[in-house]
Amino acid sequence: MSLTPPDVTLTSTDALLNSGTAGVYARTVHRVVDDVAARLAAVDQPWSGASRTELAELVDGVDLDSSGVGTEDALRETAALYATHAVWFHDPAYAAHLNCPVAVPAVGAEAMLAAINTSVDTYDQSTVATLMERRLVAWANRRIGFAGGDGVFTSGGTQSNLHALLAARERALTGPDGNRLTGIARHGLQGRLRVLATAAGHFSVAKSAMILGLADDAVVTVATDASGRMDPDALAGALATTERVGDVVMAVVATAGTTDRGTIDPLGPVADLCDATDTWLHVDAAYGGGLLVSRTRRHLLDGIERARSVTVDFHKTFFQPVSASAVLVREPEDLARTAWHADYLNPVEDSAEVNQVDRSLQTTRRFDALKLWTTLRAIGPDGIGAMVDAVCDLAAAVHADLARDPELHVVSGTDLSTVIFRYQPDGVTDEQADALVARVRRVLFDSGRASVAKTVIDGRPCLKLTLLNPAVTLADVRRVLSLVRDAAHGLLAGQALADEHEPPCRDVHPHLARHAGDAVGPKEAR
Repeated sequence: MSLTPPDVTLTSTDALLNSGTAGVYARTVHRVVDDVAARLAAVDQPWSGASRTELAELVDGVDLDSSGVGTEDALRETAALYATHAVWFHDPAYAAHLNCPVAVPAVGAEAMLAAINTSVDTYDQSTVATLMERRLVAWANRRIGFAGGDGVFTSGGTQSNLHALLAARERALTGPDGNRLTGIARHGLQGRLRVLATAAGHFSVAKSAMILGLADDAVVTVATDASGRMDPDALAGALATTERVGDVVMAVVATAGTTDRGTIDPLGPVADLCDATDTWLHVDAAYGGGLLVSRTRRHLLDGIERARSVTVDFHKTFFQPVSASAVLVREPEDLARTAWHADYLNPVEDSAEVNQVDRSLQTTRRFDALKLWTTLRAIGPDGIGAMVDAVCDLAAAVHADLARDPELHVVSGTDLSTVIFRYQPDGVTDEQADALVARVRRVLFDSGRASVAKTVIDGRPCLKLTLLNPAVTLADVRRVLSLVRDAAHGLLAGQALADEHEPPCRDVHPHLARHAGDAVGPKEAR
């Protein structure tokens, strides 16, 4: 019986990276790097401005089921599609979300880890990589003030917050004997667990509560002051009320760098209340974590060392490529409660081996810590801290600039690098200014010339700049704000024309009413 030879396109190993294809790998990566470098140098706006319809047609036009075209042609085609229409966070006119330009040494490390493809779930898959990540976790803990803490790298702030709240839940569901509650006792108590956080906190807090099986009303909103920071008096009241009604506070979540305002909750007073009530304090410092290496603003995080857990996103204010985040805990046993063991991976009898899957929610996991390691060795913590200070200083300069602006008005202050404002010169009503926010943002985005964000503060829509590029100057930001003004002027002018009772065309168009009160239809029909 003869067998039909398999299709060589399905079995060929020529495309795999190994000793035999090392030369192909070098040539391929060099071509990609040269192409990306040329594009980086030529970028003159955040993105191409192509419409969603145009992009969908380009994407749908690629036949993913056809025979392969070869590595070189595939990468050339991919660059034409992806790189041409990507959003470039390094462009000075990009000021929308918490995206940063990335450190060059980290990009070099990214190439290294992608090719070697280490998974840091168990020591026997990673060896020195595990030890390097453990060293970085210890370094970050020392920066926070956790003398003997623990932690693990994650995919981002959402996963870090989820993991911290999972650890808090497991602590809350531990009996007096130190054992995990089960059965009816566990189910009954879990339904009474509550998480106290402000409305300015990250949405992942509520999402985590849902994933963790808490009650629908488990997240209790704590009031804020006029600046959007957690009000300690309101927290004290919420703690007392929760206990009075028979519920249990699983955790208080304070934010060190809210997504919208970039403000930091009063960590010291919040920690005082959590200490007094033996309550788990989690500090979400995904945005503000970069202050850990700031020479001028580290004091804004005073009190963070009293938290039970902390989230830090290195792919925000440490200028690392996505993804690079960590959840850090003051007490190592808090992560140990969430460990799970499998005979084929991390059996209990091998607990002396450094298997980070014991700490992580993930199994297979990239060696993202290598990027931060390399950046620290290249420019040092002070180098990163100087970049954090630069974007915060820039935001302060923009705030001062807008204080004298007759058309653009600052809505809220910041502790970090956020600018929240509205276009509202004299004569423009609140309602008109409200309507302009989304339209201005859309006009700028659709043109590809600038990218700004929008949000809602105290019930009013606002425009927002998130400044995370240390190379951007005040002049660069002024150019973006000039585009905002131009767009707003144009939209208002267009609206004024639309509101005219007798535009010239209405004298010749038979289907338009002549006056506001006229019926629509030809004059002869009236």
